[in-house]
Amino acid sequence: MKLYTVSTGDIAYRYEKSIVLFFKGARKVLSTSVFNGGYHENFQAVFNHDGKVGSGMPCEMLADTYTEHMQILAKRIGLDPDMVTGMGTAADMENVAIESLKYKELTVTAIVTGGIETNGGRVGDPADYYKPIEKPDKLGTINIILVLDADMPPGTLARALVTCTEAKTAAIQELLAGSNYSTGLATGSGTDQTIIIANTEAEIYLEGAGKHSKMGELIGKTVTKAVKAALSKQSGLNPEAQHNVFKRLKRFKVTTQSVWQLYQEQAAVTVLKPEFLETAESLAKEPLMLTATSLYVHLLDQFLWGLLGKDEVLVAAEKILADIAAGYDAESRVLRSIAVESMMEAWSELFVNIVNDKVKKD
Repeated sequence: MKLYTVSTGDIAYRYEKSIVLFFKGARKVLSTSVFNGGYHENFQAVFNHDGKVGSGMPCEMLADTYTEHMQILAKRIGLDPDMVTGMGTAADMENVAIESLKYKELTVTAIVTGGIETNGGRVGDPADYYKPIEKPDKLGTINIILVLDADMPPGTLARALVTCTEAKTAAIQELLAGSNYSTGLATGSGTDQTIIIANTEAEIYLEGAGKHSKMGELIGKTVTKAVKAALSKQSGLNPEAQHNVFKRLKRFKVTTQSVWQLYQEQAAVTVLKPEFLETAESLAKEPLMLTATSLYVHLLDQFLWGLLGKDEVLVAAEKILADIAAGYDAESRVLRSIAVESMMEAWSELFVNIVNDKVKKD
């Protein structure tokens, strides 16, 4: 089906679990893909492909290597493998988000698919992948096709890639999505890919794509908005879903299961697990609990980033715990030290105590 017509006249179609953008003229393309990646001026199209066999199923591999797989795939969807570049993903093409902004003669369009629930990470997280070829079972997660309706030198196209990446990270940071590999906030996934396209035939020629340029501003706004929309469509990652203490604390391994286990260890009278979880989930979304917990976590982040010292965090964190306790007429907890484990333990004990009180009242 015809999905979208870009200001360049290029048309994006969605078919066979792919989104293909066919070029109407000469284009400059910069791709991070290992399949015909790098800088090119002779491509006829670019594509993004959902590699899953089916919903919730693993990705399909058509060859022993990722590059060979993509070559076969390109032929399957009616493309010349030598004249295209493409990206693989486990995201559904139906969940694509498209955003476009215009300023005078310049139009910037972002076509994004993505989800980081299982693969989201923070740059610098511990990693174990070290091979000369790409893993065949790891397909891109946040995939961006960015069309810039202006001509520009190759270096500006590369700068646009940097601006685009900053915008993607800003979107994830604003959602406070946590890394799955550390206690940090995610900056992307481990397999993100991006294709930047400039219109060689455009009448305008620009040499700026950084934050001080109008093109950089449009890139930032379109990519940030499209990434947020794609994440919401694909996995429900949005402000409403993040309005929950367990979403904020997942990166510190605090979950409904962990507080249930703590409750079993400490409670004199036990209740059915679904009753406990229902009360815990309700408490997790209450304004006082969520707001105070968010401040508590940010104190810990600033300590881990070296922006606040132990004594500063200790005083403020204990005050927050006391405010939570007072708000629920519960007994506060004393922090033994400023570290991830001790701060999460103190918070969890207080949370379980409040849940226990609520359950008894009910």
